[in-house]
Amino acid sequence: MNRYPAWKYAIIVALLLIAALYTLPNFFGEAPAVQVSSGKSTVKVDTTTVAKVEQALKDAAITADVIALDGHSVKARFGDTDTQLKAKDALQKALSPDATDPAYVIALNLLSRSPAWLTSLHAFPMYLGLDLRGGVHFMLQVDMQAALTKRAESLAGDIRMSLREKNIRHSGIARSGQAIDIKFRDSETLASAKALVQDQFPDLQMVEVPEGTEYKLTATIKPEAARRIQDQALKQNMVTLHNRINELGVAEPVIQQQGIDRIVVQLPGVQDTAKAKDILGRTATLEMRLVEDGAEARAAENNTGPVPFGAERFFERNGHAVIVKKQVILTGDNLTDAQPGFDSQNQQPKVDLTVDAKGGRIMRDTSRENLKKRMAILLFEKGKGEVLTAPVIQSELGNRFQISGSMSVGEANDLALLLRAGSLAAPMEIIEERTIGPTLGADNISKGFHSVSWGFLVIVAFMAVYYLLFGLFSGLALAVNLLLLVAVLSMLQATLTLPGMAAMALALGMAIDSNVLINERVREELRGGASAQAAIHAGYERAWATILDSNISTLIVGLALLAFGSGPVRGFAVVHCIGILTSMFSAVFFSRGLVNLWYGRQKKLKTVSIGTVWRPETSGTVAK
Repeated sequence: MNRYPAWKYAIIVALLLIAALYTLPNFFGEAPAVQVSSGKSTVKVDTTTVAKVEQALKDAAITADVIALDGHSVKARFGDTDTQLKAKDALQKALSPDATDPAYVIALNLLSRSPAWLTSLHAFPMYLGLDLRGGVHFMLQVDMQAALTKRAESLAGDIRMSLREKNIRHSGIARSGQAIDIKFRDSETLASAKALVQDQFPDLQMVEVPEGTEYKLTATIKPEAARRIQDQALKQNMVTLHNRINELGVAEPVIQQQGIDRIVVQLPGVQDTAKAKDILGRTATLEMRLVEDGAEARAAENNTGPVPFGAERFFERNGHAVIVKKQVILTGDNLTDAQPGFDSQNQQPKVDLTVDAKGGRIMRDTSRENLKKRMAILLFEKGKGEVLTAPVIQSELGNRFQISGSMSVGEANDLALLLRAGSLAAPMEIIEERTIGPTLGADNISKGFHSVSWGFLVIVAFMAVYYLLFGLFSGLALAVNLLLLVAVLSMLQATLTLPGMAAMALALGMAIDSNVLINERVREELRGGASAQAAIHAGYERAWATILDSNISTLIVGLALLAFGSGPVRGFAVVHCIGILTSMFSAVFFSRGLVNLWYGRQKKLKTVSIGTVWRPETSGTVAK
């Protein structure tokens, strides 16, 4: 009646071993570290960078616990914060001596002390939120009016090109703020233009305004289209911020929309506010210019003559100088897409670029007039330009063309990503900045840990006194519930915050309710005269329905918090929901396994140790 088959015990043992393995990394804590990542898209971090970091630390007589290449960054771990700060200064001087044009980003960070064998098994600690780990918090205001103005500028260029293609003559197109004014000499031409704009530009609404002897058509962005443009600008800015923050190697950064025009950015573990602000403000701009090929320019390339008037000198990655004209043909503002690929002729990595209608027209006109001449494609970061490639124009170009040259597959992917999401759809400014030190975070962790620990101990002590051996079984089940909860959070790589620790403490109190229901049900069966084995069986079977109902109703509330909440509320809901699921397993399946293991093989069981069982017909009986 009260026996588990061997396969059920095997499942319990396997789950406990897995849970212990994935919980273990959380006990090793975090160590101060310095992270070296690329400061430019053209600078790559590889094993050579590792050697540079080792040499710089050796020259400064600084010993690192671990120096390793992790993805696209080198991370050096130290024993204390003083050594960490000294190492950061030494690496800054060695790797990025020019502060105005740094080749590398040197940032302070925190790394897990988990041993390598745990990491090789993909057992990682939980991510800690800003309130537990320390870090920086920014609130950024997005300039929505600038996004609308930028869109109106783009629409004005597209309208100009569409009217030219349909041979509809106008007296001028000008943008006034977010309105586009188009002038005509007669009403018939105005009507034709109005029909064209209505057909090809559904986001615009038009008003006819007479102006002296001419006719003027004023187009403005519709309110619903304006809201969509603003929403898209906000989302693009969030994507761009996420791509930039990846360079800091931040575990679980928080990038959330707040209101209609604000973005909250939280970077747990980042201690260097200046570097974080530098990364958030990073931009990558593409420019296309014609190459100056005269004799004077060739002399300037070889450093044997001055740079010609109206030209500038830039350098390719190999250090070769290229003299380009100052006149910019096309910028990254006209870029609509950038995708990596391979050249069909030589199978070399390339980046396919797609520009808007205005950019396509400019490229067609320029390439037609400059066949067999060179065009340089420059990438600007922090005001510094570098020539990506300077190919010869072989034929007329259109809306799609490619960048190819001495690029690897990874470099082509990185360049496409930087160009695709490297610029902001609308300018932003930091309106709130807050730094939480790691000391305060450690204090919060200590308080949260003590609250969970003391709550656990008090509950176990009460259960042991009130329910005796069954109370100890309940305490073991509660410990297993906590173990499973931490293991699942670690497996999911969830971010634990103070509200999450509060939910963990609450989960303990709710988990013990199931054991109380079971124990009281067993007592009720004993009061009714049932045998000990029958009382145990009926107690678990009949309490299950009540436990299921109560936990499902609580889980519904947790799912509602998860679906509609944000920030701390969402963090609370995640731990709350997982705690409910793990408590149902530990309180019913695991605790029954313990009871069956202890009492199940006793055929002539007369009493059970479950505390005082009060029977109405007698003064009282104690079941041992």
